[in-house]
Amino acid sequence: MSLTIGDTAPDFEAETTEGRISFHDWIGDSWAVLFSHPRDFTPVCSTELGYMASIKPEFDKRDTKIIGLSVDPVDNHDTWAEDIEAIQGTAPNYPLIADTDHNVSKLYGMLPADVEGESTSRTPAQNATVRNVFVVGPDKKVKLVLIYPMTTGRNFDEVLRVIDSLQLTAKHAVATPAQWTPGDDVIIAGSVSDEQAKEKYPDGWKGARPYIRIVPDPTAA
Repeated sequence: MSLTIGDTAPDFEAETTEGRISFHDWIGDSWAVLFSHPRDFTPVCSTELGYMASIKPEFDKRDTKIIGLSVDPVDNHDTWAEDIEAIQGTAPNYPLIADTDHNVSKLYGMLPADVEGESTSRTPAQNATVRNVFVVGPDKKVKLVLIYPMTTGRNFDEVLRVIDSLQLTAKHAVATPAQWTPGDDVIIAGSVSDEQAKEKYPDGWKGARPYIRIVPDPTAA
């Protein structure tokens, strides 16, 4: 069964390039991004892993851990990391799960439950559905699910933008409009009554319709 927003992210234990982890314990009180790959030594994924390594400090600023996944064993991951550094200039500086038994891929609905056999015997095309991004909150709930085709590299700047929105809206009763970036105006959440909104925003709000109540970003300087 596929995961959706609001589901508890399945916990699991797995070998990674940084040792064995228990996923929920590894997340701790942080946010987390799990992004998966159909196989090692694939071209688009190589660019993604290198780019994620280069922007890891941005995730660190947001108290967000990042972890990759591929069905290959750890030894392959280590060799791939050398290629990625040569190609992209930055080797992965975060753990990469060795999902050799396909357990995590199945738990997260990326592969059918009946998939069996040696992981390295499967082609990237057979694992085409293992091209996902999951953002998980400190409460271990799934906050975002993105699924990409093999031919389209993922935009991780957009993932950062979504995390900014998720963290803002988790603390304040607001929503973010289309094309929002930090500092832009936000929308008072529909769960907030006009009476409650007047208490929080005594200067009022603007909007073309009563149900669109636009106010400044409450965290903007």
